Order: sequence, then structure tokens, then C-alpha cells
Amino acid sequence: MLPNVEHARDKVNTKNPFSWAWTGRGNGAHQRVQATPTFPFPQSRGKLRCGRPGWWLSSGLQAEGRRGRGGHVRALPRWVVGVLRRRLLCQTDKREIMANDAKPDVKTVQVLRDTANRLRIHSIRATCASGSGQLTSCCSAAEVVSVLFFHTMKYKQTDPEHPDNDRFILSRGHAAPILYAAWVEVGDISESDLLNLRKLHSDLERHPTPRLPFVDVATGSLGQGLGAACGMAYTGKYLDKASYRVFCLMGDGESSEGSVWEAFAFASHYNLDNLVAVFDVNRLGQSGPAPLEHGADIYQNCCEAFGWNTYLVDGHDVEALCQAFWQASQVKNKPTAIVAKTFKGRGIPNIEDAENWHGKPVPKERADAIVKLIESQIQTNENLIPKSPVEDSPQISITDIKMTSPPAYKVGDKIATQKTYGLALAKLGRANERVIVLSGDTMNSTFSEIFRKEHPERFIECIIAEQNMVSVALGCATRGRTIAFAGAFAAFFTRAFDQLRMGAISQANINLIGSHCGVSTGEDGVSQMALEDLAMFRSIPNCTVFYPSDAISTEHAIYLAANTKGMCFIRTSQPETAVIYTPQENFEIGQAKVVRHSVNDKVTVIGAGVTLHEALAAADHLSQQGISVRVIDPFTIKPLDAATIISSAKATGGRVITVEDHYREGGIGEAVCAAVSREPDILVHQLAVSGVPQRGKTSELLDMFGISTRYIIAAVTLTLMK
Repeated sequence: MLPNVEHARDKVNTKNPFSWAWTGRGNGAHQRVQATPTFPFPQSRGKLRCGRPGWWLSSGLQAEGRRGRGGHVRALPRWVVGVLRRRLLCQTDKREIMANDAKPDVKTVQVLRDTANRLRIHSIRATCASGSGQLTSCCSAAEVVSVLFFHTMKYKQTDPEHPDNDRFILSRGHAAPILYAAWVEVGDISESDLLNLRKLHSDLERHPTPRLPFVDVATGSLGQGLGAACGMAYTGKYLDKASYRVFCLMGDGESSEGSVWEAFAFASHYNLDNLVAVFDVNRLGQSGPAPLEHGADIYQNCCEAFGWNTYLVDGHDVEALCQAFWQASQVKNKPTAIVAKTFKGRGIPNIEDAENWHGKPVPKERADAIVKLIESQIQTNENLIPKSPVEDSPQISITDIKMTSPPAYKVGDKIATQKTYGLALAKLGRANERVIVLSGDTMNSTFSEIFRKEHPERFIECIIAEQNMVSVALGCATRGRTIAFAGAFAAFFTRAFDQLRMGAISQANINLIGSHCGVSTGEDGVSQMALEDLAMFRSIPNCTVFYPSDAISTEHAIYLAANTKGMCFIRTSQPETAVIYTPQENFEIGQAKVVRHSVNDKVTVIGAGVTLHEALAAADHLSQQGISVRVIDPFTIKPLDAATIISSAKATGGRVITVEDHYREGGIGEAVCAAVSREPDILVHQLAVSGVPQRGKTSELLDMFGISTRYIIAAVTLTLMK
């Protein structure tokens, strides 16, 4: 047992790593000799004992044999002894190196302590300059950050985004000054830049964002960092099959978030032994003590209950931290949680472990004295050089992905767009081996099971944990390592809205596919019907929103999303609808399709998904009455093709009708109204779902909520009368 480290009940495999076996035949019988080194060495050389008393050979090995026929154990042949001796010396060197990593020398320990104090000083100066900031949270984590950045992690100082670097996520993003301080010590940020913390044009924001090259995901909304770390670790272990490791520093307060434990379950299920989570248990939250205060053993028990390897350490003891991180690197098939007991505001008199200091800098009149006090504890002026990473990540390309063949559908074929999604994904997976698909236990409903059947090694089951699924997708996509598609019922993405919002801040290149949209979901019931999803995704910055209406446009949407920077949402529907486009049709983001038009058109009708087909049916009926209607398929709701809509509106006397299987608020109608708001003489009449739906057949519900063919006909008639 390491000093200052309390091991979990589930121990690491303790089989002697310096043990070998030789198998041979003697006297016609099979015999096996197990050779085990004698310790200590090399100073105290043992001898090789081969069964019989008095049979000794000079060596650092002691052999235990199993008797063959006749009750005799033979001596090892000399060539075997030579091989074992050479292997023993090699392993001895490795053991000494491992011991040095596990227990740093006195000088290294002191430099790490001094580095931690310099991190505190940087944090004090930065927060004083900005007039605010979570200084006390920085101080509790100083030793953890010092050990990680200057002893444990392997990375290229001059290339923070290198694919082989170890990853670090500051899940407790409010402690950002300590992260910036670490990069000051690394040499990537100047001390003068650090004083611009939280200023308007500074990249050093209150919470870290990927505007900085050493930040992979934005944090600050608590409980999300570990999920992203899971995605990075999964990618490293199963897709890149690389040596890099992932470290996530968390606060004790954020453990109240359920998304944290979704991530714990995911990491354990997938045996992410390249992942280390550090709980900074500093007792205090924002407005008072955390629920468990310093009950570090309870945090440890929770982590163990989720199947994690755990260590309980003094979070201000750099030697204990070094040993715990090293031990974590030796564990196989389990993620590791290091529960570090710390004190908020550590090292600052009258502030350490005191309440009501969250988010406050030290008083400026006290700052110099506090800095001098901490400086007086620094004994060296040295820096440790970070270790270089093992460069074993594969070279990949995720750009300019082409369709391997045109869509294989004919006009008139009937197929649900949500099934087309599964077929298109499988095809996309053939085009690029970095395409991955995540599912929230809905693969048999969203048809992502088609991808899983063809590419099982690139399918990630995230179970019923949509918040974590989005975070994992975000982590998988960082540093351009994958093209991630995450699918679920669109209604269930609403519970992950915060993760989606933070994903946009993270400049995430992830693709979300929402199925079972609108009342057309029918007999599955109201709880499954997405009626708010367009409003939600339209509100997310830099999010492209696709709403394909048939199989051809759905397949194009999948390929366009794979090649689009930023977040994408593809809305698919459950009912089977007819293919209306030929395989040769081309689609572009922000370009609508005018699917029905003539020089005599009186009204422009805009529909998407199932309502586009209702609009086409209405146009057919009206044409029999001598009324020509122009029908538009927007394809993307964001960006919306305002030019096509405005020109069509002007060509039809300024009369526009929108019809959508979505609530009025935030849907297609409001998007169109915004697009034409500066145009005089354009009137938009909106047909949308209102109220809370109920279970029923698709046709019944479309009719009940006024978005069916007959209601479109009525709206056209009314518009022409006006």
C-alpha cells in the first residue's frame, strides 16, 4: 500500500510482473519451472535453485519446479538461465523507472510544491486585476494541477492541440484562472496576458472555451466535463487505439448533477482505463457547504459502487498525488477516480476553509502581503519540463466526404425518413472509417441498428442517458478525431438542451438526429412527440437545422451534415412518405426547393416533412378547381432560403401559408415571418399544432390539429378571399 493513499476494495492485479515460466520435457515427461526474482537486487544476488537441495546456479532467480515422472525436477538448461538473467536485468531497470514515476524524488516534490504556490500567486494577481473570479477554488486545486501538468501528463508544450497529447478537462470551469496559470508556467501565456482575465477582448474568459488552443470543450455549466472526457477516452481506447490519457478535474458540488453519474456508468461499462476523474473535495459550494462537506469516503464509496478504481488522498500532498496518478496508470479495465480532500482558499490566511469567499478576489490592500507570504514558501525557481507524448495516434481525414453512389430510390417509393437515416448512415460509414454513431437505447426505433449491424466497432450504445450521450459525442469529436452522429427521439433531446448549448460554445462538430417528430408520430403517444425541437435547435448558435421530406433529401442531409462545420440537427419523421426527388437531384444548405410552380400561382405554401406531402396533395386538389399553388420545400430551416421565399411570395401576390408539424412558437412559420419581416405587402398565414396532443392515428391527428390537406385547402381559399 502506498503511503497516504487508501486503496479501493477492488485491488489492482498484483501478480508478480517479473515472473516467467519455462516449459520443457525431461525423462519423457512434461515439466514446468516457474522462475521468480529474489529481492532486493541488484545488490543482493540470489541463486537459481532448481528443485533438488544443493542444486544452485549463480543468478538473480529462484526457481520452483513441478516434478516430472520419477519425482525429479531438472535444472534449467544454461541457455534458458542466460535468457532469464537478461530479461531479469531488463525488468529490473523497468521496475526502477516505474518506482521513480510512482514516488518522485525530494527535489521533484519540492518543485511541484513550489509550482503549486506559483499557480496560487498567478490566480491571486489575475482575479485581483479583474475584480472578480473564483480564487478560492483555484487554491484548493493548485497541487492537483501542478502534479498533472508538470509530472503526470504527457503533451507537447508548443502544440497543445496535438492528437497524441494527454487531454485535460476542467469540468469545474469557474476555476479557470488556475488553468490559465498552468499555461503561464508552461510558457504558452504571458503573465501580462493573464492580467486581462475576463476583459472584453481577452480569450481568458471567466470559464474556459475553445477560443484557447489548449481547451477542447467549454465548461462552466457544471456536471458536463466528465461526459466529454468519456468521449475522448472512448475514442483513444477503441478508435485511435492510442496511448494518450484523459484527466478530468471536478468539483465536489457538481457531483449533485445526475449527468455526472451517467458518465460514471458509461466509463465503467466501457472499461475506460485511460480515464482519470479527480474530485476536488474542498467542502464548500457557492452559497454554503456542499451537502457532504468533507465526507470524502462517501464520494469514494459512490465511485466504487459504479465500478471505478478509487484512491483517497490528501489533495495538497504532491507526493501522494504523484503516487495515485501513477497507480491509476497501472490499472487495467477500470477508470480511476481520485478523491482529493482539499481546502478552499488553501494558503490564504483568514480565507482558507472560510465561507462567503466564492467568486471573490482577495482585497487589493491585502494582495501584496498574501503574495509575499506565499512566495516565502517557495524554495526553488525551477520548472519541470512536461513529458513528451507517445506519438501513436493514426493519421485520419474527416473532410470532403463523398457519396459512394447516388441514392437508390425511385420517385414514388414509400419509406420513412427516419429509416432512410439508418440506411444513409451505414452507407456513410463505408465512405469514411471515422464515422461513428451513438444511440440512447433507441437504435431499433431510429434505425441506427442498420449502421450497427454493418459497423459494430463504430457504434456506441449510450443507454437511456441523453445528456451524457451528447457530451460523449462532443468528446469523441474533439480535435477532429471522428464524425459523430447521435440519434434519439427528438423529444428527448430537450433534456439535454444545456449540453447542446454548451456544445455550441465548444464549437462542436456533432450531428444530432431527432426522430418521432410531431403529431404524425401518432399512436406512440404525446410523450414521444417532438413539438418543440425546431425552436430549440434554431436557438442554438451556428446550428444547421435540416428538415428533409423524402428519402433522397434525407440521404443528402446526412452527407451534408458530415461535411459541415458546427452542430447539425436533422429532423426525421415516422410515417412512410413518397419519394418526390430523382436520385440526380442536388441539395445544398440554405437552398430551398420549389417543388410545384407555374406562372399562374396564386399562393405560396411552405411545408416540410409530412406537411410538404399534405401541401402537395392540397395543390393537386386545388388545381382541379383552377387554382394554382406554389409549393416550397425549405430543406434547411436554419439557414432558411429567404431569397427563394421572398421571390415566390412576390410572384404570388404576397400570399404565403406555412404548415408544420410543430408548435407555432419557434417553428417554420416564425422563421418565415422573420425572413420576410422587412418586405412590404407579404402576408404570412401560419398553420401549426396548438395545445397538448393525444394518441391517435397520424391522419386523425393531422386533421385534429389543422395541418392536414383539407385545412391547407381551406387556408388557401380564405387567403384568396382576403
